Amino acid sequence: MRLLDLGVIVIYLAVAAWIGLRLSGKQRNLKGYFLGDRDLPWWAVCLSVVATETSALTVISVPTIAYLGDITFIQVALGYLLGRIVVAFVLLPRYYRGEMATAYSYLGERFGRGMQGTASVAFLFTRLLADGVRLFAAAIPIKVILDGLGVELSFFPIIAVLAVITVCYTLAGGIRAVVWVDVLQMMLYVVGGVIALVFLATKLDVNFLVEAAEAGKTTVFDFSSNPISEPYAFVTAVVGGALLSTASHGADQIIVQRLLTCRSTRDAQRAVIGSAVVVFVQFGLFLVVGLGLWSYYNGRSPDELGLQTGDAIFPTFIVNALPVGVSGLLLAGIMASAMSTLSSSLSALSSSTMTDLYARLTRRSLSDAQGLRLGRLFTLGWGLVFILAGTLFTGTDNPVVELGLSVASLTYGGLLGAFFLGLWVRRAGQLDAIVGFAIAVVTMSYLFLFQPDLIGYTWYTAIGVVITLVVGWLLSRRHGTGSQEVPPSRPAERSSG
Repeated sequence: MRLLDLGVIVIYLAVAAWIGLRLSGKQRNLKGYFLGDRDLPWWAVCLSVVATETSALTVISVPTIAYLGDITFIQVALGYLLGRIVVAFVLLPRYYRGEMATAYSYLGERFGRGMQGTASVAFLFTRLLADGVRLFAAAIPIKVILDGLGVELSFFPIIAVLAVITVCYTLAGGIRAVVWVDVLQMMLYVVGGVIALVFLATKLDVNFLVEAAEAGKTTVFDFSSNPISEPYAFVTAVVGGALLSTASHGADQIIVQRLLTCRSTRDAQRAVIGSAVVVFVQFGLFLVVGLGLWSYYNGRSPDELGLQTGDAIFPTFIVNALPVGVSGLLLAGIMASAMSTLSSSLSALSSSTMTDLYARLTRRSLSDAQGLRLGRLFTLGWGLVFILAGTLFTGTDNPVVELGLSVASLTYGGLLGAFFLGLWVRRAGQLDAIVGFAIAVVTMSYLFLFQPDLIGYTWYTAIGVVITLVVGWLLSRRHGTGSQEVPPSRPAERSSG
């Protein structure tokens, strides 16, 4: 009977690819391929942003956080809202004034090609690792199904199939295909979460929310934990979440590229702030699903359930407890969340490679056809690399959502710090920014690899920002009182009408 679930998933994958190709339109140049000709509606961009940042991590791992602990993770979403307000009113206007194609174009105009290239390379490396985690997460439920059918298969071929299908519509349709498929994918996995919650509520003999409250699992605000080492202490979660969101949505090309497809600055502001509200609701939904799962399995540990990792709890419930066909639909939702992030990453990686590295280093003038062909080649190349990256994290024991956020945060602080250095320290030069950024990344990598329990991962971005700003400011003192800033050319901002 599980073959029916696999059939539903296969049909979904085919339909998603077909829709992506149908809605992509004909791509004539790089602006159309990477920015959708800046003509996409803000509500579609908003949902695409949410689908991109959600990935399979949220769908399968946020329930795990509530299952193993409580729902204090929701505090991070409050910080997300604060951070996106900063992005909307501080960073986005600058991007739109300069008609920039990537988040790092500002750094190139403010500091020079060296800083732009450094930021782009850091983005490429970090995004590759972070989305390697997400791609692995998407393969978990498929492996659960195959194991139940007695099919012994490693993660590698599953990861490869998901990546190849996603590359197909991203390669042909560009960012326009990515955004519209994201809208479909977000609707699918949210509906899947609602179905799972309704099923849990009707099958349990007790009110699982009351049971969870009695066990102390419905705590929303944590004012008692150590704010340094515990990632979900109130101050840590809100401040860390705000800085993480400012960096991810203001200095990470995977989100900035999406926001630059809007028709105006005002539309981009609506999209980024609206995404914070939607994410808050999403987190709440999947945390409550986690509480329902805790009651359904009587609080047994993953080991007691015979599972290799806590992140297999929700996929196992979907496969074993839900009716055949319905479980296939939910698993397709998990696939959708993974594919939305992967397609977004492919488009962002290829656009950053093209704009921030290739164009800056070669200074070649390409025709529209040549540029479009090269952009697609970069998309294909990154797709192949993602397959290898997804196999690097198959042995993790921690909830993959925390691992993914930790990896992304290694460079987020340095990137955001470089942006703030350019905005606030006028005498800072390119070398000052590069050195500050490099020290921040090395420091965060050391903490992540060798001192993972010393400081909660939600502080990583804040620490990186402070290091970059302090080091960059100290180095800038040697320049005297003159400004190092070279004012970029700023065409008139487009009308928001």
